Amino acid sequence: MSNPIYKVIFHNQNQVYELYARAIYQSEMYGFIEVEEFVFGEKSQLLVDPSEEKLKTEFASVKRSYIPMHSIVRIDEVEKEGTGKIVEVKGDKIAQFPFPAPMRHPGDSE
Repeated sequence: MSNPIYKVIFHNQNQVYELYARAIYQSEMYGFIEVEEFVFGEKSQLLVDPSEEKLKTEFASVKRSYIPMHSIVRIDEVEKEGTGKIVEVKGDKIAQFPFPAPMRHPGDSE
């Protein structure tokens, strides 16, 4: 395969993003994956997926995205691009990576 395509699935706030890109790298910024050259479905499709349209809009002017490693669910090398999408996470079926509790400063109200 001369020009691989990768499907990247990751958490972003309370949503799961699935998008396609031609370039994935381990970033020099510790703990991040770099994603470049986003690939979206053909413009000649008869049906328009609002979720993919939202992705196109969100990443329209993005040259490179840095995604935290702990947000990555999966990265697959695929034969061809599919339809990117954003899915709302409902309920608590997906365990979030534990984050440290915010630090309290003297004088903060409880």
